[in-house]
Amino acid sequence: MWLVRWLKLSFGLFALLIVGLRLNAQIDRITGKNFATRSEVLARHGMVCTSVPAATQVGIDILKRGGSAVDAAIAANATLGLMEPVSNGVGGDLFAIVYSAKENKLYGINGSGRSPLGLSYDQMKAELAKLHRETIPPVGMLPISVPGTVDAWAELHKRFGKLKLSDDLAPAVQYAEQGFPVTELIAYYWAFGPRLYKGLPGAFFETYTLDGKGRTPAKGDIFKNPALAKTLRLIGEKGRDAFYKGEIADKIDAFMRANGGFLRKADFEKHTSTWVEPVSTNYRGYDVFELPPNGQGIAALQILNILEGFDLRAMERNSAETLHAMIEAKKIAWADRAKFYADPAFAKIPLTGLLSKSYGAERRKLIDPNHAAKKVEAGNPENGVGAPPRRSVAASARGRAGSSSVIDDGDTIYMCTADDEGNMVSLIQSNYRGMGSGIVVPGLGFMFQDRGELFSMDPTHANVYAPGKRPFHTIIPGFVMKDGKPWEAFGVMGGGMQPQGHVQVLTNQIDFGLNVQEAGDASRWQHEGDNEPTGEKMTESGGYVEVESGIPYETVRELRKKGHDVRFDVGGYGGYQAIKVEMHDGQRVYVGASESRKDGMAAGY
Repeated sequence: MWLVRWLKLSFGLFALLIVGLRLNAQIDRITGKNFATRSEVLARHGMVCTSVPAATQVGIDILKRGGSAVDAAIAANATLGLMEPVSNGVGGDLFAIVYSAKENKLYGINGSGRSPLGLSYDQMKAELAKLHRETIPPVGMLPISVPGTVDAWAELHKRFGKLKLSDDLAPAVQYAEQGFPVTELIAYYWAFGPRLYKGLPGAFFETYTLDGKGRTPAKGDIFKNPALAKTLRLIGEKGRDAFYKGEIADKIDAFMRANGGFLRKADFEKHTSTWVEPVSTNYRGYDVFELPPNGQGIAALQILNILEGFDLRAMERNSAETLHAMIEAKKIAWADRAKFYADPAFAKIPLTGLLSKSYGAERRKLIDPNHAAKKVEAGNPENGVGAPPRRSVAASARGRAGSSSVIDDGDTIYMCTADDEGNMVSLIQSNYRGMGSGIVVPGLGFMFQDRGELFSMDPTHANVYAPGKRPFHTIIPGFVMKDGKPWEAFGVMGGGMQPQGHVQVLTNQIDFGLNVQEAGDASRWQHEGDNEPTGEKMTESGGYVEVESGIPYETVRELRKKGHDVRFDVGGYGGYQAIKVEMHDGQRVYVGASESRKDGMAAGY
């Protein structure tokens, strides 16, 4: 009997061990951290990192043909708009930071579009009343603003391009005509389209389904978009004016008039991108650059200014103390973001105050090391004063407890490139929520963005809707300089996750010593349910924190003791690419990374 019991016990322990090993199975890396999906990619002459391998290869091919980092970025971005339409395309907006090696200088471009000139605030209110809404919807005609991507391409190309624009767009044209196999994650998101966009005017089903009725491409299915090929070829041959002043604008105008839309050819004719000076803060000797509003990049800088007063390295990565400090710093920055971030042509933004070290130090004092804040007010950055977190008005009824803000739902691509001359591009491009508004003009092959959803309808708010105005924007490219030289082009895509992701990948490298690949593969967290520029207020529980499974449960337990509402979630933590510059024996080496949360690839030569 004892033998039988012993055998049963031994078998049970063995089975438990096997199950345990299976549950915790992971590759065993000889070098680097065991959570990294791969080693960094190294190259001397050029590097491209995107969220689709074929687009990365397009960029590399352009570099090998003698194109600049900007040529490669335009070519890869155009290809991504075709291959990853769930996130981006010529119907969306673009922001970029470009490092010019010849000048040792950073350039920033704001390629975001503006709301229709012919749609007034009162008209918008009336249209919303017909829909029984108080906020701008995510689909249809109302959230559409002028697409800025094509003009941004043209501006970038005019200043930094070496090949013809038609050469840059040719690979995307060829793929659009001949077809390409759809990757797994893109196919997953694509499948939501028919349900989301059913019943809207235009050519969504004709353009984005395989049968014209609703069957979207599964993994490996071949997709073609001949209409987009025609649009891109026209842009390549005739330049940006074909899009903003020529036959494409004419088709858009006619369609909008016939289907109750508000954009007109005049909106396209008046559109311009804006060259802007990137703004920065120094974090532990590293100059971190972002673009100024109407985007949210300065939120990352504000968070870093607050975190600089904490010894994160001693507190250790993924500890409750570290995550608590980060989450609370995020809440403080988000209160300012909700109040001040808007189109600077329409609102006075206290940029200098928001980014000052003294203001960051004052705001840092609001963090209670033992308790999570439940309400946070914006500060007074013009005077360097921070308001206490618990004197805020009660959460608005518009705040949706237990759910994320619309701003957390954005779908985006981030990519970066570098060439043999040392030029680098940090570029981000998006249709905003999902594939966009659902509106596809027949024969053009692309969907219009729904970025206008991010206007507030509060007439007293800096981000209130107005005709000819740029909405608050989520997409942000990042760049870091060290000792006056380029250190890293980087970005993390994904709505409100982006500034939080920027902070996490940078502190992973600067404070915790992770390499550029490990910094992106490391487990992430995201705080949601916060104050927003669209009017939502922080939920009564102080928002909530979603964490990936690699965050230790001991950390989660301690965060809950401090009052954080912590949840586990899969997805929603963004996608990351980066190119770092290292010197080895006096020679420059590009170090590339692309994480496994998306289908991307880093490649160089």
